[in-house]
Amino acid sequence: MKIIVMGAGIIGVSTAWHLVQRGHEVTVVDRQAGAAMETSFANAAQISVSYCEPWANPEAPGKLLKWMFRNDAPLLFRPTLDWRQWRWGLQFLSQCTDAAFRRNVEQIVALGAYSHEALKDIVEHTGISYNRLERGIAHYYTDQQSFDSAAQAAALMRDFGVNRRVVSRSELFEIEPAYRSFADHIVGGTYTASDESGDARVFTQELAQRCEAAGVRFVYGHDIVRLEKSGGAISSVHLRNRSNGEALAWTADAFVVACGSWSAPLLRTAGVDLSIYPGKGYSATFKLLKPELAPWVSAIDDEVKCAISRLGDTLRVAGTIEVAGYGMSLDTPLAKARCQMLADRIEQVLPGVCDTRNEEQGGDPNFWTGLRPATPTNIPYIGKTQVNKLWVNAGHGTLGWTHGAGSGKAMAELIDGKRPLPQFRFLGTV
Repeated sequence: MKIIVMGAGIIGVSTAWHLVQRGHEVTVVDRQAGAAMETSFANAAQISVSYCEPWANPEAPGKLLKWMFRNDAPLLFRPTLDWRQWRWGLQFLSQCTDAAFRRNVEQIVALGAYSHEALKDIVEHTGISYNRLERGIAHYYTDQQSFDSAAQAAALMRDFGVNRRVVSRSELFEIEPAYRSFADHIVGGTYTASDESGDARVFTQELAQRCEAAGVRFVYGHDIVRLEKSGGAISSVHLRNRSNGEALAWTADAFVVACGSWSAPLLRTAGVDLSIYPGKGYSATFKLLKPELAPWVSAIDDEVKCAISRLGDTLRVAGTIEVAGYGMSLDTPLAKARCQMLADRIEQVLPGVCDTRNEEQGGDPNFWTGLRPATPTNIPYIGKTQVNKLWVNAGHGTLGWTHGAGSGKAMAELIDGKRPLPQFRFLGTV
């Protein structure tokens, strides 16, 4: 089959890889100048099968109200006049129950475990190197009440086959001694040895090169304008060359939308309305000043809801989400309060380990922001839409790196008429 994949992030490139391995003729199109230049560029770097709790949980409504007036809040809902934001918000609130939380976790974990195995298969087959650390992920708590509730979260993960275990303070420091400098604040944690970390951008760009070598055609610098529908099926995708404005219309046997947050408005041009809304996330990549004191085990700081991962001679810290609409695009300036929060937290937890100085102080911090394509459940849409020849692989929120390899593999299997292994509700399947 001749297949066009729209989007060259981790999801689109993984999809292309698995499709070409099955003998399909694949073209990938993206508006950027290369692969992984938007949402996949500088994420939290964690393959976190065991730390995939949906944003929607019974405590979320109260926290959202408390955080509404904090510019550095972990999850900030900024109301706009966009009715789709309000629809998304109401759907989100409907998922803030114990039953919905457990149901959604089961789906996310199933896809995560399947995807982790798919990632291992790709790495074994290709030999891609991407600052990978197979040392697990720790989650530390600074509040006794939160730590007490961690046992319930860990038990839920174990119900679904993930060995996330509760550890004492002393056990946590044996797993990762670097956090002893913050010992007075930590009350305990959890740890999952099977999780890992690595650079999603490097992996995606390396996999794109392998795809090209296998015959995939990449067309960069082209805006995806709209999908053309005829007789209940997609007949073409309309593009615009960013360099010269040339308009193009391409045909194919199948079209896969994997454009992250921009998947939703593109799908609407074909009459498909999926509840995907952008959440603006932040990260900082700091140079290590004292590598010998930096952590090797990736971690999650429960208090500020940020992830910390070592990538070679740098430390990546990522967190905070603003649900504020497409106006908060990649061209919008970085929010200084959110950037400063990440820097300040690293200095609190790992004092003097990184160069966290801002430019005014003579430092060179690498701050970044990207739009996370979130669904109210945090469960992505993967599968066939109601429009013939149109497929979607989008809505992965903050778990695109965790779910990327498996989402691409599942998409290829579905297009080939097969039912992927995980117990996951794929679109267009019973």
